Amino acid sequence: MAQNAPVILRLVASSIKVAARAGKIIRDVMLRGELGIVEKGKNDLQTEADRSAQRCIVASLSQQFPAITIIGEEEPSNCEVPSDWVVTDCDNDILQLACPKELQDISDEEIVVWVDPLDGTSEYTQGLLDHVTVLIGVAVGDRPVAGVIHQPYYNYKNGGEDTGRTLWGIVGVGVGGFEPQEAPKGKRYITTTRSHSNDVVQAALDALQPDEIVRVGGAGHKVMLLMEGKVHAYVFASPGCKRWDTCAPEAILVAMGGQLTDIHGNLYPYNKNTPHQNSKGVLATGRNQDHEWYLRNLPDAIRQHLA
Repeated sequence: MAQNAPVILRLVASSIKVAARAGKIIRDVMLRGELGIVEKGKNDLQTEADRSAQRCIVASLSQQFPAITIIGEEEPSNCEVPSDWVVTDCDNDILQLACPKELQDISDEEIVVWVDPLDGTSEYTQGLLDHVTVLIGVAVGDRPVAGVIHQPYYNYKNGGEDTGRTLWGIVGVGVGGFEPQEAPKGKRYITTTRSHSNDVVQAALDALQPDEIVRVGGAGHKVMLLMEGKVHAYVFASPGCKRWDTCAPEAILVAMGGQLTDIHGNLYPYNKNTPHQNSKGVLATGRNQDHEWYLRNLPDAIRQHLA
């Protein structure tokens, strides 16, 4: 790895390879058929794939960047990590990018990495495999500055070696692994939760009068729909998701010109001491200039419910 490259570029370059390795672990667990499902709470599952993918990510990044803070969804493990799970290579193309001035001199100690090793666990156990993502988000101070989303089952129905893809973004640099698209004009497509809906979530959607509601699993998957222009907004008026769900997606979204806030329009902080729960819901738009319309048209009663 080019040690003279800024740490943000080196971390993203490594995370791209690490996320892909975690994706292979997720596929391998499914192939073996022994998912090892544990119920952490209501509608909150964990599998052997979640646990193993996190061990891969944490061990790989900790070895290369021992001074960074890593916060993962799953509990830390003292189990020995197989040597072939520890990734030390990187995406050399990332190292050649021009790093924004404000990120050039960041130290390892200033960085917090938020990890969701398998976003969309419920869908994974139900065979809705294209909903599954691996999320690695990089924050400096309160702000997410870079993110990697790996989709281990992208193109899986076609078989072959092309299964899986990795999307990345660095604020002030741009995005890669996909071509950002704008959603169709003259329509309003909104994505939201597939399995955690309630009366408040539905009331928020009804107030926005969408032409179509796309219900899918996983925050990573929902934001990918924004990135690819398949929906205009991601609206979730509930305290259901966590910082590790939104750090990577928010960074990539911002890097391509979108925005992610709570339903009051406030940014979530991503420092190491922040609460993990996104307690005031999520509103994300593919175009920054659209965000205000959604905020303006959400009823005050919805905002008061998530005050």
